[in-house]
Amino acid sequence: MGRALWRVVAVWGVSTLTMLALAGILPDFKLQSDDGDSATRIAITAALGAGAFGLLSALVWPLLVRALLLVPALVLGLLNFFLNGSLLLLALRMIPDGRGDANAETAVVVAAVMSAVASATGGALAVRDDDAYRRRLYRLADRRRRRADGAHSPSTPGILFLQLDGVGHDVLTDAVNKGLMPTVARWLGNANATQNQETPPPPPTHRLTPWRTDWSSQTGASQLAILHGSNFDVPAFRWYEKDTGEVMVSNRPASAGELQRRAVARTGDPGLLADGGASRGNLFSGGADQLALVLSMAARRGKENRSRAGYFAYFSDPANAVRTALSFVAEVGREIGESTRARLCRRRPRVSRGGLYPFIRAFATVVERDVVVAAVIGDMLAGRAAVYADLVAYDEVAHHSGPTSGDAERVLRRLDRSLALIAQVADHAPRPYRIVLLSDHGQSPGETFRARYGLTLADLVRAGCGLPVPRRARRTHSGAEARSAVRAALRRPVEEGAGEHRPQRHAEPIVLASGNLGLVSFPDVPHRMTREEIDLRHPALLPTLANHPGVGFLLVRSEEHGALVLGARGAEVRLDDLRSADGPDGLGPLADFGPGAADAVRRTDSFPHTADIMVNSWYDPQEGEVLAFEEQIGSHGGLGGAQSRPFLLAPLALSPAVEDGGELVGAEAVHTVLRRWRDESRGQHKACDQHDTPVDNRRPDPAPPTAFPAADHAVQDKTH
Repeated sequence: MGRALWRVVAVWGVSTLTMLALAGILPDFKLQSDDGDSATRIAITAALGAGAFGLLSALVWPLLVRALLLVPALVLGLLNFFLNGSLLLLALRMIPDGRGDANAETAVVVAAVMSAVASATGGALAVRDDDAYRRRLYRLADRRRRRADGAHSPSTPGILFLQLDGVGHDVLTDAVNKGLMPTVARWLGNANATQNQETPPPPPTHRLTPWRTDWSSQTGASQLAILHGSNFDVPAFRWYEKDTGEVMVSNRPASAGELQRRAVARTGDPGLLADGGASRGNLFSGGADQLALVLSMAARRGKENRSRAGYFAYFSDPANAVRTALSFVAEVGREIGESTRARLCRRRPRVSRGGLYPFIRAFATVVERDVVVAAVIGDMLAGRAAVYADLVAYDEVAHHSGPTSGDAERVLRRLDRSLALIAQVADHAPRPYRIVLLSDHGQSPGETFRARYGLTLADLVRAGCGLPVPRRARRTHSGAEARSAVRAALRRPVEEGAGEHRPQRHAEPIVLASGNLGLVSFPDVPHRMTREEIDLRHPALLPTLANHPGVGFLLVRSEEHGALVLGARGAEVRLDDLRSADGPDGLGPLADFGPGAADAVRRTDSFPHTADIMVNSWYDPQEGEVLAFEEQIGSHGGLGGAQSRPFLLAPLALSPAVEDGGELVGAEAVHTVLRRWRDESRGQHKACDQHDTPVDNRRPDPAPPTAFPAADHAVQDKTH
């Protein structure tokens, strides 16, 4: 109690000094009467103003934030400064004899500075006092229990799923070995868990398991299956649906809501987080009751949309907005500095990082991280049964800086500190928690397709169709090669300039990119076009694509032979024949992509909305590099390299994800494992039973039986 009172007095004193300093600097901010006052009187006035501002911030601020939960997130963040300034003006009005005064603009500045200084002072004092920090956590937990009408804390463990978006298995192990992630190192019993190399490493508490993604190695497909048990008919991050005429984009709220509805309808199950769970920072809800920053719910209107409620836990502290804003500005400056250095040093590969990107990066690495971590901490102190949270910072930075860049490594350091904070809070939660760390995919490095060849995939498709291509592409060596391929396939010259051949009665193809996976669709044909139809309409297209050095393989469907994989120099393999292929020589164009490639491609071929032509970029198995069809030097979305190899890191108290020698394949299989672990935490069956029963790593039945009646969630998950 004495230390807590001392911290309050210290923060009050620092706030008073800050107010005095600002009164001397800012001409429109005063702490004395018009006739002037003594130094003692001015100091007393500053102390009264600082005390009143602190008291109003503690009592009034939480009520204001709760009243403004329906305000959009970014608007609320900006509004915090004006509300903070209003509280300061009110505090100044409370000073006797009208000695405190400031105009509105100055009040905003003074309030922001005072909140930042008070927060920094309080944080510094709390860091040095571990006992006080622990007592504060216990008080928060007790307060949560009292609000729950005195309910007893559950005795069964809760489970916390933390997704490090885009962190591949090899990136994680390298970061641990380099000492970048001491918290994860401690869980694995790695020597880098301790500062002193002479100290033996602690015994491991977690088990690391790699797993293999589907062909569509991206968050939309992986997280949908992890949370809802099915990613059937999700061929890429973005794709064209001929029956509706719409382009589906996984991170668009309307599309995410529709994908979630389809998955729930297919499985008959609300999701992994149903029955007391929380979803934080995800694309999909997982059937959770508690939601914050969940994209699939963002398009909804009305009381059922509680996705912004998690902001209250963070913005109820007025200093949080200022602290996050300062970190945001620092991150913007850091990105501008890093991109400028990369440009001056002429680093390769490199992509443009101007425009709004510095602000997008800062939002992902600062705002989203802070709000999600605060929401997770609140969930643990509330004793929720299951929490799934996505931290997207690494994925965003690695796209533009590279998966193994120094920039990305610094993000991993900061993410590890967030993990350490969450683990520390878990020790004080009202119930024990098992922390599972996982990723949804990795990232593969490499140049962009455009940087290497001077044209985009869309340019190459247009050339193969005999359509005009931009002059910049036509003048490149690759553009000339593409046009030569068209002439060779057509056995006639291609007309130049204004007279260039353009089909008049056909709609132009829609070309979409998802990392190093490309999709080509012909919108005027209502069904998936066959190879024969494509060759009849555009005889040069498939040879132009398959023979380009930046393309690894194509997937098309033949009327006569079924699904076909096409490669350079006329290579052609029937997918049905690959079921019994013996060794890499029998895999044809898929040989470099590993033994699981054929199954992944075959599954995508079965989707109703698979594109007419699926294009996977070239892949170098020696260097692990791919060529992104988007402007990214760290990419994911197709086959090739580390993007297809994420990880699961789970406590030893849980049953192994797979048996010894087994392999975990596909995000749907990961859902099965996570659901089993949640059942184990709830005590529904013992972990030892799992060792007696072989783990089935095959994909679950498309429509498995469920213990949840569909009627219970049919209305809740309807988005249209």
